[in-house]
Amino acid sequence: MSKPVIAIVGRPNVGKSTLFNKLIGERRSIVEDTPGVTRDRIYGETEWQGKKLVIIDTGGIEPKTDDIILSQMKMQAEIAIETADVIIFMCDVRVGLVADDKEIAVMLKKSGKPIVPCINKCDSIGNLPYEFYEFYELGFACDPIAVSSIHGSGSGDLLDACLSALPESDWEEEEDDSIKVAVIGKPNAGKSSIINKIVGSERLIVSSIAGTTRDAVDTQVENEFGKFTFIDTAGIRRQSKIDNKIEKYSVLRAHMAVERADVCLIMIDAEKGISEQDEKIAGIAHEAGKASIIVMNKWDAVEKENSTVKQVSDEVYDALSYMTYAPIMFVSAKTGQRVVKLFEQIKYVYNQTVTRISTGMLNDVLGDAMIRTQPPSDKGRRLKIYYMTQVSSAPPTFVIFCNNVELFHFSYQRYIENCLRNTFGFKGTPIRLIIRQKGEDA
Repeated sequence: MSKPVIAIVGRPNVGKSTLFNKLIGERRSIVEDTPGVTRDRIYGETEWQGKKLVIIDTGGIEPKTDDIILSQMKMQAEIAIETADVIIFMCDVRVGLVADDKEIAVMLKKSGKPIVPCINKCDSIGNLPYEFYEFYELGFACDPIAVSSIHGSGSGDLLDACLSALPESDWEEEEDDSIKVAVIGKPNAGKSSIINKIVGSERLIVSSIAGTTRDAVDTQVENEFGKFTFIDTAGIRRQSKIDNKIEKYSVLRAHMAVERADVCLIMIDAEKGISEQDEKIAGIAHEAGKASIIVMNKWDAVEKENSTVKQVSDEVYDALSYMTYAPIMFVSAKTGQRVVKLFEQIKYVYNQTVTRISTGMLNDVLGDAMIRTQPPSDKGRRLKIYYMTQVSSAPPTFVIFCNNVELFHFSYQRYIENCLRNTFGFKGTPIRLIIRQKGEDA
């Protein structure tokens, strides 16, 4: 059996995300004293009593609402409930038992899943307020567990209750060998839509309201191309437009998602063309040394002639002159055009970024390069290159030893990089060259 899944559900602003962060031991869910901040399902892992558990944080459930975002948050919570082995139903002792809690309880009972009622904001576990005992009215098989998500008190009892509610099984330890793919781009570029099309279900909230996705969300896919984990991220806005704390958290999450990724899909709205903000977003992936694919989305809506693909490609590479190694794909998340081909391209650029080249082969290429174009000289001093070796991958990183670092001009470094690409490919991945004078520590 795979790792047990525990979903945290409840009304908005009862402390679900704070508890989630406490359980997984890191600040992954956005925590802000604003109802409705957590919108999609957020996944994390924790370990308790020697068992690894998957924890899902969810957006708050509003049983009766006409609001488009709140209704989709409810749908996402319902999907999390279906996915979970055990459900933590969180309530707020300070507010007391309210009608919405009772309606959610009815919905949870219909799921047939084990429910652990969790009563939050009990800051003094040894001296519980009278309101705590109201929650016995909910009639769950498990007694309510008093916790303080801010302080972490009661969380051990809560996890004990969750394990007790699970059927007795031996859980296998599973290593995550999937390719991590961060989907990044401006708001409304189609990031969530492309993942929904890939997965074939309404995995993420999709709407025309810019900024709908605020957290980074993981979606796992396995097919004939391999195992993939897609990380959807909040749309990255220009710094001047980040006018509240929640947006700032979202940009941070996007940067963190790139750091976690093996491959980045840089989503660009083909109808609008590449913008200065797109250039900055692509730069995040490039500077982080991540393999990347430039995805021109909404291609179905673009009026095309015979030369349109070349014209758009030239415009993109002109704007992203530092990133001409990244392939461009023209897709439509709406119609599914070429979406499946993304898997093949992701696998390809991933294999390129983890490539290792032997020192012997590298120095054969280096020798040929120096014969074709002699190293530069300055004031009678000529650059001598002794040898090159690869020190790491993802991205491929090479150390070149020479007699004088100052003589190794940027233009000659670019020439050596191009020789490496012409020989070994490295399509889709940046290359790092480290220049050292002989005698420096290797």
